[in-house]
Amino acid sequence: MSARTISAAVAAAAMARLSYSVLRGRPPGGAAKWERTNHRGEPITLLEGPAVALGGVAGSLVAGGSGRELLAAAIAGAGAAAFGGYDDLAGNGGKRGFRGHLGALGKGELTTGAVKLAGISATGLVAAIVAGRPGPDAEAPGPAGAVADVVINAGLIAGGANLLNLFDLRPGRAIKVALLAGGLLAPSGGGAAAAAPLAAAAALLPEDLGERSMLGDGGANALGAMLGAAAATSLPRPARIAALGVIVGLTAASEVVSFSQVIDRTPALHWADRLGRRPAESSPANAVPEADAAPEADAAPEADAVPEADAEPEAGAPPQADATPAGAVRPAEAR
Repeated sequence: MSARTISAAVAAAAMARLSYSVLRGRPPGGAAKWERTNHRGEPITLLEGPAVALGGVAGSLVAGGSGRELLAAAIAGAGAAAFGGYDDLAGNGGKRGFRGHLGALGKGELTTGAVKLAGISATGLVAAIVAGRPGPDAEAPGPAGAVADVVINAGLIAGGANLLNLFDLRPGRAIKVALLAGGLLAPSGGGAAAAAPLAAAAALLPEDLGERSMLGDGGANALGAMLGAAAATSLPRPARIAALGVIVGLTAASEVVSFSQVIDRTPALHWADRLGRRPAESSPANAVPEADAAPEADAAPEADAVPEADAEPEAGAPPQADATPAGAVRPAEAR
């Protein structure tokens, strides 16, 4: 790992911690706007999300690499954070999933999820165009190859934003998945591009595991988009196609399979998922047990799929926190 990459990671972690402290001290619009109540009946804040996004974007701008690649990563993170945060704060949870939002559009209703669907897709496309042809394929000839790269890379960025959000159903889970993805990118050189957003997320992992804060759509979408941008600018085309296939496959699987149930039934995955989390027995006597927690009546879906950029929560899993009218205290994800 180069000194430039280490510096970017340190800067990202420091910015994330500083941003979180400042936002907690002066939450935009007031603390209630960002507050949720988790399954333990305890307050939890969404401010971790914007802090991770700010740290990741700031660190990416000083990381090594070409100017186009750095700008693409910043666009991916900032755009996904903005549209995800909009859905966090303005969404009413009335419509769920890709079919729900498109069905509402067919009836003339524009949902916040549909806005996020379009916004993150557009963000991925712009970031892919800005990044240009990635280094491993820099010599590939012809306009057809350039168009293919843009389509693949836009899918990686927008799809990554959605997929990571699908894992944000338990404390620390999305960040652990992100760290694993960064490790898989490292051998190809993508670890350097992913270092800043991963460092920003790791800096706030104790807050997430301690159930004091959560990524929300804004944070998970931003982190996933920046990992997608790292893959887009570091992997050769065959590897990028394979990665996109994995993203699409997992997103489709989440429609019919509960990731949480799979994790709970697989000993190694269950152990990793529980690592660092508060023990279940610390819940109040009247709390809903985590394994059987039921979603709140007005709970919103976890994330947006690409191309189904607003997929419904995975089958059988409690949904993530959802937004209600400004000023109200809203239920958090059953985690």
